[in-house]
Amino acid sequence: MLTAMSLFVCNDALMKLARDAYPAGQAIALRTVFAMLAGLALVLAFREGDKLLLALRPVVLLRGVIEAGVALSMVWALGRLPLANITAIGMASPLIIVVLAVLMGIEKVGWRRTAAVTVGFCGVLIVVRPTAEGFSPAAIVALLSALLVGFRDLLTRRIDKDIPSTVVSFTTTMLVGIIALGYGIAEDWEPVWRRETVYVAAAAVLVSAGSFFIISAFRDADVGVISGFRYSIVIFAVIIGYLGWGEVPDPLAFAGIALIVGSGLYTMHRQRVRPDSNLKIARAE
Repeated sequence: MLTAMSLFVCNDALMKLARDAYPAGQAIALRTVFAMLAGLALVLAFREGDKLLLALRPVVLLRGVIEAGVALSMVWALGRLPLANITAIGMASPLIIVVLAVLMGIEKVGWRRTAAVTVGFCGVLIVVRPTAEGFSPAAIVALLSALLVGFRDLLTRRIDKDIPSTVVSFTTTMLVGIIALGYGIAEDWEPVWRRETVYVAAAAVLVSAGSFFIISAFRDADVGVISGFRYSIVIFAVIIGYLGWGEVPDPLAFAGIALIVGSGLYTMHRQRVRPDSNLKIARAE
């Protein structure tokens, strides 16, 4: 999860640079072309090409459709909400995952871990400090995206072990690309022979690798623990923001980051004290 978050932040930084030249739909569609090549390379590198047809299983396709819904709703909301607001809403997904896991009977999560995840979410709110006037119908769409993230990650645990993570990642990338292409048809596309295309290509490699890692994480670990580490994306964003744009958080933001780190360390401690004995998903499923 930590590796996935670091890769996703680097992807975001490169896409931010690319957006100086490309509209959103074209940027995502271009990234998908390179991401599919990177995903296919991963499949072949792991010698799992003979398992590509497993991508046609309903649970894999459903995960890809949900991921496409996440991307589409986020892209729509990004044009209508301040970045701080949408970031705060998106970071609600770990808390949503824990609640969904309990409601769906996937696992039991004690009050200590639930409290730790909640504290982490409060830390995110302190860091981004969303304004009340930013919450609008677009905020509902962003919240829907966070909810879809929760369902997507829980659904990942239902995917049979015989379907490689590389195949799941490749299928997801392809379906997101189809949606992005449809979204980008209405835009005025720019020529692709420019420096920003290199940024998009590099972002594609990073997002493909990140997708592989996050799929692997949710297939093999306690969602109540690893969901909290999604908050680490804020820490990586602070580092990238400083190195790339010279952005330095103020003291209040650092206090929020401390809460995020503390909640992650505490959930890891609780997992060691109470190992993954509460997991109810049978390995035979």
